Amino acid sequence: MHALDWLVVAAYLVWVVADGLKRTKASDEVKGYFLANRSLPWWAVGLSVMATQLSAITLVGTTGQGYRDGLRFVQFYFGLPIAMLILSVTVVPFFHRANVYTAYEYLEQRFDAKTRTLTSLLFLLSRGLSCGVIVAAPAVILSIVLGWNLTVTVLAIGLPTAVYTMLGGVQAVTWTDVKQMAVIVAGVVAAIVVLVLGLPEDVSVADALYFAGSTGRMQALDFRFTLTETYTFWSGLIGGLFLMLSYFGCDQSQVQRYLTAKSPEEGRQSLMMSAYAKIPLQAVILLTGVLVFTFYLFTRPPMLFNPEHEQAVRASAEAPAYAALESRFAQAFEDRQRAARAVENARSRRDAAAVSAGTAAFTAADATLAAVRDEAVTLVKRVSGNEQYNDINYVFPTFVTTRMPIGLVGLMIAAIFAAAMSSIAAELNSLATATVIDFYQRYFRRAAPDAHYLRVSRAATAVWGLVACGVAVYATSLGSLIEVVNRFGSFFYGSLLGVFVLAIGTSRATGTGAFVGLLAGMGAVAFVAFRYPQISFLWHNVIGVVVVTAVGLGVSAVLGSRSSGAAPGASSP
Repeated sequence: MHALDWLVVAAYLVWVVADGLKRTKASDEVKGYFLANRSLPWWAVGLSVMATQLSAITLVGTTGQGYRDGLRFVQFYFGLPIAMLILSVTVVPFFHRANVYTAYEYLEQRFDAKTRTLTSLLFLLSRGLSCGVIVAAPAVILSIVLGWNLTVTVLAIGLPTAVYTMLGGVQAVTWTDVKQMAVIVAGVVAAIVVLVLGLPEDVSVADALYFAGSTGRMQALDFRFTLTETYTFWSGLIGGLFLMLSYFGCDQSQVQRYLTAKSPEEGRQSLMMSAYAKIPLQAVILLTGVLVFTFYLFTRPPMLFNPEHEQAVRASAEAPAYAALESRFAQAFEDRQRAARAVENARSRRDAAAVSAGTAAFTAADATLAAVRDEAVTLVKRVSGNEQYNDINYVFPTFVTTRMPIGLVGLMIAAIFAAAMSSIAAELNSLATATVIDFYQRYFRRAAPDAHYLRVSRAATAVWGLVACGVAVYATSLGSLIEVVNRFGSFFYGSLLGVFVLAIGTSRATGTGAFVGLLAGMGAVAFVAFRYPQISFLWHNVIGVVVVTAVGLGVSAVLGSRSSGAAPGASSP
């Protein structure tokens, strides 16, 4: 990168850290450190809720998803508005009345300690894994920009973020989220402008989107009902609904966000912000990936978007095969470009027959190009021994660093890094909260000064930062990062949601019933995931909540007694 780009990155990160620390208030008290004394305005909390999702994964993984598959990934979020509406009138006021630090504290009030401990433990496992993926996304970018080893890059991102989180608190994290949302949106807009201006003068945006549509990338809706396809209208509406209910209603990283709001009403408003804005914003980011595809119709793309793997293949015994593939790739690109030009000319003449014939030739050439790239990826797998390698995570970073103008590269990198640091900080803060409140304070030191718990919280943050770095090194080899993080979550979230359905939705469930139901739900999800891998991970959320609820109620009925805890809807002292 140019020196100006580095200056932009450095200036922004210094501003974010300095301003975040300056805004930290009452961080010497546990309630201030974890909940900001419930003093934050709804719009800041709402932006923080969105920012926790709108991380570097969104830019790296979702744009890559748009490049490869088009807009259909947006269906994943169709259950979100319904989930936010349900949660805003149920869970938000409920947790505020319960006066808890973590969502899992209430489960001990309602059921027993073992149910609270198991649910919190599952949260720590799921969120610890997901946090590692969030570290991995910007690490991919740095490894390309700086040519660093990926492990070194992961540590360079994860460790400083852990230190920043230790010094700050949830208030500093929230205000950092507000700034990173503004900058990341500015970065996306800048990328779209560059992509549009990068098209040839005689090719309009409508022409470019036509080409994307001819390959299926503009098809946002798929109304087929199938358990084996991840991105359909029904999997997003039903499976996505349960995932979003679980994530925003049972995951401490999100519950902690709206517990910092001034009142239940402001907490509800913060969630409804996401209900209105998330799908349009996600569609814009996916469209950015689609525009990267159209940009590379007239500008030759690399056969492999990861230069490190390309160099490894060139230096291996597969070098001659790779060279032959490059020749075929160049020819396929020229054939596709020629076909695209023919279609563009036919469209300008309004010659329907020529458009149809040219489009058929274009899609055939595009399929040939994709097949050659797949063969190159196979060579990478053979050389590296990594059967899970996927080039998709490197598409957008490569475009940013090789095609965007000086200065805007720095803005884009700054946006991605700010998003990563803010999201990682939020995750680490919630992991530390659950660790200290649900385990350390509950089982080791029930009564200690706030200063003691803050020291333990900072130590827990450091430990989780190291765990996240370890997961990150592995996660980059698993495929599309946006899918990986949701796969991790879907393995746990449905079962966690089932426990809260038992706790809040019925007075018949007992602690033992909820505990056994949770174990049964996790077992059912694990069985389906490993025995029937063709079933989309989104349906794991539905399976988890149904099994936990059914087994929990069944066991409770067999035991024939109610929980000795508080009735649903009761608040804690």
